[in-house]
Formats: sequence, C-alpha cells, structure tokens
Amino acid sequence: MRAFVAVDLPAEFEDEVAALARRLHACVEGRFLKRQTYHVTLAFLGEINEADARRAIDALERACALSAPVLLEPKGFERFGHRREGLLALALEADPGLVGLAENLRSGLRAQGVAYDEKRFSPHISLVRRARLEAPCLPDLPFPHACVAASATLYKSTLTPEGALYKPLYTVDLPV
Repeated sequence: MRAFVAVDLPAEFEDEVAALARRLHACVEGRFLKRQTYHVTLAFLGEINEADARRAIDALERACALSAPVLLEPKGFERFGHRREGLLALALEADPGLVGLAENLRSGLRAQGVAYDEKRFSPHISLVRRARLEAPCLPDLPFPHACVAASATLYKSTLTPEGALYKPLYTVDLPV
C-alpha cells in the first residue's frame, strides 16, 4: 500500500484554509485539492507492506509521545516543482514543535527500518496542483490564524484519476 504520515488540521483551521483556497480561484488556474486532503506531511513512505505499517505506527507513537505542542502558523505561499505548472502550497513557519515531531518520526522510521522520502522537511499544506498564476504575483490574502494541532495520522493513499484518496489507518493525539 502507498502511505504517508501527516499532522491533521484542526477543523476551524481547515475551514480557514478552504476559504483561502476559494479566494485563490480568482488568480490561479489548476487542480485545486479537496479540503479533506489538507494535511502537513511529516514523512512520505511510498509503497509499504503490513509489517512496515506496524513499524511506522510504533515510530509515530514514539514521536508523538516525545512531541512538544505543534503550532501551525501560516507564513505565505510557496511553489514546488515546475515554475509554470507546479504545486502551490500554503507554507507554514518552522515551529520547533512541528520540526521536532518530523525529526523524531523520521528518526524512529529509520530505527525501525522503514524507508521514507528523505527530502528536507518543508512544512506546508498543498492547495493547487499544476498551478498557473493569472497575475505575476499572488494578491495579499488573509491567511488562517495560527493554531495548535491535535493529532498525527498514518494514511493509506490510493491514486485515482480524480486525485488521491486518503484513508486514515492510525491516529495519535499530540500534546496541546
């Protein structure tokens, strides 16, 4: 199965992110992601088996037990991939709790022998795939208010022609 571990967005914060995405429709073309797919990826695992999933759950539990509160604080927009049609995301501040959680999870995955994509952790929420900007720069839009995350989850990801479908497999509470 294809899997990843992510911080879940609190409902009110998710509402604000969805409102921001709706405002982007005026100046951005592309495939807007559905609000139920919003998350902050801590580690992308790729294809894993059931044994790897159990080891990933162990790593997730340990990382969350060691975690400080995780602040989700928007800082602006960020583009990834191709400059003309890449991913447009809401970038988040590198909060020490969030960065520490990602580092502890990745360290735990390594210790458990679970492979993951080792790209540098860059906290963000993906909003638009194949994003094309109508204007040279994005307008000044109100960002969501900072909040504290309450949970992190191991997800199964199934790719479909309409986009990825995420199924939560195991969720751990974070300190608040």
